[in-house]
Amino acid sequence: MSLASYNVTWEIVRRGLENISEEMGIALHNSSYSPNIKERMDHSAAIFDAECRLLAQAEHIPVHLGSLQWGLKNIVENCIKEDVNLDEGVMVVCNNPYIAGTHLNDVTLIRPVYHSGKLVGFVANKAHHSDVGGKVPGSISVDAKSLFEEGVIVNPTHIVVANSFVEPTLRIFASNTRTPRERLGDLRAQAAANFVGERRLLELINKYSYEVFSEAVDGFLEYTKNIVDARLKTLKKGVFQEVDYLEHPKGWDIPLRVRLTVSGDGVQIDYQDTHPQVDIPLNAVFGVTLSGAYFVLRSILGEDVPVNHATFSKVVVQAPQGSILNPIYPAPVAGGNVETSQRNADLLFAAFSHAVEGRVPAASGGSMNNLMMGGVFDGKSWAYYETNGVGSGGRPSQDGVNAVHTNMTNTMNTPIEEIERNLPLLFIRYEVRPDSCGAGMFRGGCGLIRAFQALSTLTVTVLAERGKRGAWGLNGGKEGSPTRVYIIRNGKKRSVNVKVTLTLNRGDILEIQTAGGGGYGDPTLRDKTLIQSDLLNGYITSSYAEKHHGYKQKQVGHPNIS
Repeated sequence: MSLASYNVTWEIVRRGLENISEEMGIALHNSSYSPNIKERMDHSAAIFDAECRLLAQAEHIPVHLGSLQWGLKNIVENCIKEDVNLDEGVMVVCNNPYIAGTHLNDVTLIRPVYHSGKLVGFVANKAHHSDVGGKVPGSISVDAKSLFEEGVIVNPTHIVVANSFVEPTLRIFASNTRTPRERLGDLRAQAAANFVGERRLLELINKYSYEVFSEAVDGFLEYTKNIVDARLKTLKKGVFQEVDYLEHPKGWDIPLRVRLTVSGDGVQIDYQDTHPQVDIPLNAVFGVTLSGAYFVLRSILGEDVPVNHATFSKVVVQAPQGSILNPIYPAPVAGGNVETSQRNADLLFAAFSHAVEGRVPAASGGSMNNLMMGGVFDGKSWAYYETNGVGSGGRPSQDGVNAVHTNMTNTMNTPIEEIERNLPLLFIRYEVRPDSCGAGMFRGGCGLIRAFQALSTLTVTVLAERGKRGAWGLNGGKEGSPTRVYIIRNGKKRSVNVKVTLTLNRGDILEIQTAGGGGYGDPTLRDKTLIQSDLLNGYITSSYAEKHHGYKQKQVGHPNIS
């Protein structure tokens, strides 16, 4: 199909579906209760046809990109198998990661959409609930041995029937969390988002008729396939292998290995030699592994390529069952979604750098830097979850970005004012981490420093990566600085593991220093005006400039988060 033969109505329908999925996300975060959803916007929304083909997905969370497609199909198949009807007026909820595709904290709601009595599609959304039970506040631990320790497991079941909430289902979530009010509020917000999606989808179908709508869907899927085919032909053909590592809290490396094959038939991503599943929550269900492959390929293809079922039709992803990237139930998986997914993205970017030279950035800070905490304050149980940004990798023609969420996450850093208003926490540092950027002709982004003081006794879990190895540079660029975590107690500062659960007493301080991105290109070739700008902004010190760039000048200015 050529551009000339592409029907304008098809494009209007495609864009309309994208806008509907975006509006679903807006409805969700505007009506949610928890800071994690309403402030960090840790959610995604998508629209599918009756065959479970992805039609549109909002640009929310990349780790949900593959998992929503994989999960929707699994949920529908499970409903059929278990006799959970998908009649008009129902909504189904599921958080079992081996079905829905991420981890227990991510709760998925799907709504079948009917037009004139006929099933025409599904609207779905997924949101991260900050606590779903389990052994630690926030539910994500560093040492769970099985999924059963990570929280309540809900297989596909009705949460709405005849357009009314099923109260027993709501009570399952409310009675298995430290924060029932938040859970109920967020679940209702998710349902509201699906109602919005259903209404807008039916408005779109009624505007053009179901026949025209169906023709448009087939048309833009075929057009997307042709665009992808053309872009894949520009990739260098061959077989490319790479390895990167996760860090076991006991100190040993967990290798992830990939074999990327680019041919005239498409792209094959094979993890045959990657590490077996492990006895800690770093396993990633296959939906998460798919998400990494889809995200990286979409980045390589270009931002103008639509995201739908046809985008990934020429991609084959293989990961052996029982591996860390396709574990067997009930292996623990909470951290696989947030940390292993990040390492998988770095691994795939490294592999694709051989096929698209000059277009792939250096590695990012490679961690979501998860902090899960909670306790009892003023007689009430509380739990809180946040992630923290890193430096993105230096690019072929630009520096990396400071203190941002990269790759598989696309969330915000939670505003301090929101936290201090509701929780017994006082933040005392929040700034760019100087000298953390990997040196290069184009430097990596700097990580950040964020520290809070406990105002009451609490339990905190840190789950981060890049504690041993910094983010790799590319084409002569240097590594970024590794992650560091500190506890300050009675004026004494000590380093702790980047994967740890601790009790903080009133007055104790936890400080996390996140990893910088890797540099791109030879650092000695960096433009002097860029070095001067970095010194002025406090991103680097004079000793860094002299060491990596041979540039001598006293440091001026102070770190600036802006």
